[in-house]
Amino acid sequence: MSSNLDFIDEAYRDSIGTVDKDGKRIWAYPKKPSGFYHNKRLIATAIFLLVFFSVPFIKISGAPLLMINIFERRFYIFGQLFLPQDSLVFSIGLITFFVFITLFTVVYGRVWCGWACPQTVFMEMVFRKIEYWIDGDRQQQKKLADSPWTKEKIFKRSLKYAVFALISIIIAHTAMAYLIGPEEVLQLITHSPSENLSGFIGLVAFTIIFFFVFTRLREQVCIAICPYGRLQGVLVGKNTMNVIYDWVRGEPRGRLKKGAVDVDKGDCIDCKLCTHVCPTNIDIRNGIQLECVNCTACIDACDEVMEKIQKPKGLIKFGSVESIETNKPFRISPRAIGYSVVLLILIGVEIFILAGRSQVEATVLRVPGQLYQERPNNRLSNLYNAQILNKSKDTLTIYLKSNSGVLNLVGQEQSVKVPSGQKKEVVFFIELDKTYIKKRKTELEVSLMSGDQEIETVKTTFLGYTNP
Repeated sequence: MSSNLDFIDEAYRDSIGTVDKDGKRIWAYPKKPSGFYHNKRLIATAIFLLVFFSVPFIKISGAPLLMINIFERRFYIFGQLFLPQDSLVFSIGLITFFVFITLFTVVYGRVWCGWACPQTVFMEMVFRKIEYWIDGDRQQQKKLADSPWTKEKIFKRSLKYAVFALISIIIAHTAMAYLIGPEEVLQLITHSPSENLSGFIGLVAFTIIFFFVFTRLREQVCIAICPYGRLQGVLVGKNTMNVIYDWVRGEPRGRLKKGAVDVDKGDCIDCKLCTHVCPTNIDIRNGIQLECVNCTACIDACDEVMEKIQKPKGLIKFGSVESIETNKPFRISPRAIGYSVVLLILIGVEIFILAGRSQVEATVLRVPGQLYQERPNNRLSNLYNAQILNKSKDTLTIYLKSNSGVLNLVGQEQSVKVPSGQKKEVVFFIELDKTYIKKRKTELEVSLMSGDQEIETVKTTFLGYTNP
């Protein structure tokens, strides 16, 4: 940090805001937030909840909009089926995603954490709201926690945890719908657990995990568990936008005395409201910290105080260290521009791969150890084995034909039905006229047809020899 921050006591860096000197947890009781940014977060939360609870039920031409079925290794993204064989698509997609995360963090810090991360949204905008409704605001919560187990405390705790459990159940069932689909979840909850014990155990485990996270772990997920939060120390720089305290304007701090004017003091009156509303127990005035999730609660609290003492808002605001030091507007750094170029290239490669992705993937090989066979009408034949993978969401009837010879399937009709997401193996002969064979190995193409449409072409070789 800059030398302009010499006023800060560096001791705060020795521990996180939710742990005391003895290593014991300091429970967070944030004051109920309100204000301009909080209202915007309410809108963002409404959009998030609408998307989260509706996406599993949205279909595109009968296929899920999004389903990550890791159990059967079937992945639907925007209605398109992806299988483990689409490893190149997944690899480029993951690289693109991580570059995007890197770029976003380098430029905008942890805005994602405060505004769109499911952990923060559910904790601060759902579970915390219920807690305010049942237990009261900051002081009431602290008083209730320290009080003996009276009838009132038993009632409030029972009511709160019952509501928390209900919401955890709803979240768990929705999360499971992203994995196996809403139809399978409906089967789980309408049939005996013994009919699908693994699915039932999964639902119970999800419910327990969510309940434990939102009742006990809480902000510790963001502070100590989430790997994205740990990346902040590597990716955030002097040009990164963060929720930041304007120390140039605010220092030195001092209590405001009625009717007194002190030109030697900054705008910060040390009311500590910015610390009281913080869900991770930090003091934003100590600079950028690991625990800060950019929730903006401190901005709203400080702006309200500034209005009351008739001073400009923005003592705590979105900005960068450089913008505070130089008193210049926030700007994108060269590093961010470089990441942007790489990101655009990766997106272009991903689009190119997806545009050329076939609905069917086939492998055609000559059967090992088999030589060519003599056939009537001056022909030779080779025996082939083909594996056909259907990567579409529908069952396909596949016809195989050769561009140069006659192709005949062994032991079945001249077509093969391949269900969605499954692989079929077929054996067939290709017969070539001897006049076509000029060398020991002749290159051929096998076309896979669905109706009149050619959906894939596979190259192979024909082994044969004729005297010149």
